[in-house]
Amino acid sequence: MKRHTVIDSPYGPLTLVAEDGVLCGLYMTEQRHRPAEETFGPRDATLFGATEEQLEAYFAGELKEFALPLSLHGTPFQRTVWEALRQIPYGETRTYGELAEALGNPTASRAVGLANGRNPIGIIVPCHRVVGANGSLTGYGGGLDRKQRLLNLERAGGVTALF
Repeated sequence: MKRHTVIDSPYGPLTLVAEDGVLCGLYMTEQRHRPAEETFGPRDATLFGATEEQLEAYFAGELKEFALPLSLHGTPFQRTVWEALRQIPYGETRTYGELAEALGNPTASRAVGLANGRNPIGIIVPCHRVVGANGSLTGYGGGLDRKQRLLNLERAGGVTALF
């Protein structure tokens, strides 16, 4: 059974979703490919203490790598891409082409981009660390402004450095 809560963040409200007690979704407001609210299950903030603590530490620049159990629902290819995203170090970026090459399929950069866009656990599975071939910001489900702010956060080592 799914349950959810909504928490505040420097990037606006974040909806956290768990299935059978394991995080399966982190969605921003007005996020592209955001599931319908009714699929999130009832509100229950009791399941998300560790997630909230780690997100707070990440936003403060104190956490570089999340250590949470995740339940990623998608196709086998999507799950492979999402696992590759988790291997991109904090503060670094990769291009879609570099990810495709790392996955052993250098011609799959568009497919990697599509899978990246369907990432159900934003921030924790760091799809914001993927950029265009020339280093430019390209699509981000939470909006390019948020993507830039998340990259700035990681480069500066904490959200307080952004203001």
